Amino acid sequence: MLTLHFPLQIDFPPRLRVRLNQMAFGMMLIFALVSMTTAPLKAGSVVKIEKGPDGQFHLTRNGKQFFINGVGGTFKLEELKAAGGNSIRTWGIESLEKPVGPGSTQSLLKRAEELDIAITAGIWVQHVTRFDYNDKKKVEKQRETIREAVLKFKDSPAILVWGLGNEMEGPASDGSDVRIWKELNILAGMIKEIDPSHPVMTVIAGANPTKVKNAKQYCPNIDILGVNGYASAPGAGNAVVSAGWDRPFVLTEFGPVGHWEVPKTSWGAPVEPTSTQKAANYFASQKQVIDASKKICLGTYAFLWGYKQEATSTWYGMYLQTGEKLGPVDAMSFAWTGAWPEQRCPLLKKLDAEFNGKSLTPSQEATVTATVVDPNSTPLRYEWVLMKEATDLGIGGEHESTPETLKNAIAEQKDNVLKLRAPAQKGNYRLFVYVRNGQGAAATGNIPFQVK
Repeated sequence: MLTLHFPLQIDFPPRLRVRLNQMAFGMMLIFALVSMTTAPLKAGSVVKIEKGPDGQFHLTRNGKQFFINGVGGTFKLEELKAAGGNSIRTWGIESLEKPVGPGSTQSLLKRAEELDIAITAGIWVQHVTRFDYNDKKKVEKQRETIREAVLKFKDSPAILVWGLGNEMEGPASDGSDVRIWKELNILAGMIKEIDPSHPVMTVIAGANPTKVKNAKQYCPNIDILGVNGYASAPGAGNAVVSAGWDRPFVLTEFGPVGHWEVPKTSWGAPVEPTSTQKAANYFASQKQVIDASKKICLGTYAFLWGYKQEATSTWYGMYLQTGEKLGPVDAMSFAWTGAWPEQRCPLLKKLDAEFNGKSLTPSQEATVTATVVDPNSTPLRYEWVLMKEATDLGIGGEHESTPETLKNAIAEQKDNVLKLRAPAQKGNYRLFVYVRNGQGAAATGNIPFQVK
């Protein structure tokens, strides 16, 4: 029991003295509990860009060097951590508060903090092709939205970098409209004034010289230039340097060759590489861009750690919609850690069909053979799916609807060999094969063809 000491010598009755001591103890306990519940939140991260004596840029996060082994997307964060990844990139600030998965109430921000996964927090900036940057009211409203977002999230320990805009200069433009660059500089300056503890990066589509030069000339407040590149990914670092960029650089999207960059059939259908071919491309791009631009490269973000319908249902996803990983996940894990994961994806070596890139007549039957090697020697399961060719095509990664799946396309199937029955209706189609090992790993490929 605690004893009260009063400055005045007052002789309290024994019962009152006990009561006062009880009250004092209770007050001290309440004070301690209140102090615990109102204690300051965990301090936010402090991220800096430093330049070594050899002229090489690098990030430090809370005093330690940090090289970005990252992915675009918010899917399967535990698997990312296990694979050797340490960062994710988002595109809109609203992602930070969304639940991390079905049935979960935990936000992305909180889960990333628990796993020590750093976030390049995307802040959407309206594209110059679809937004009137001469409208002062709209511009000020966008500034206020961004200001509120930074104030809200700047003290989160998971924040690594602010990703100010994504291809806002227009994916297909040359970036010659200087209004967007001037506004980006104002926005970046505002963010840095609010939050001096995190660098600001902006992201452009490809290392177009005009874009790079305008970013350098009009955006002195931008700390890092992010570049989305696919076929051009390995040379992106050298390209920005050649265009005059002398600040840090991050390869912010890379992976398969883009659907606009591959060979096409006579009717214009893009020919998609298999997941095994894509895996090789992921690994080569990662290695080449880092080797070629060591002095300015702060890291990379592979695209896409998840599932997405874009051009086809398998082109950019590093996972299937059903949750199995594909070869690019293994490739990035090897790039990050120097070792293959214990459970590897099947390797789709070849997909043979006489009608590949050609045409069939209505209801004609034809044979397709998938040649697959499994590094783990596990039993494989083959699923064949026929879909109409995609016609709802977006720009710059916009949402696309998934094409219709057709039934009654299989005349006969035996494991890796399929006898296809062509649709009765004329049109453009694509036959997919999904090869699963039953252990959470898969491979996929597809064949475009016509019925006429």
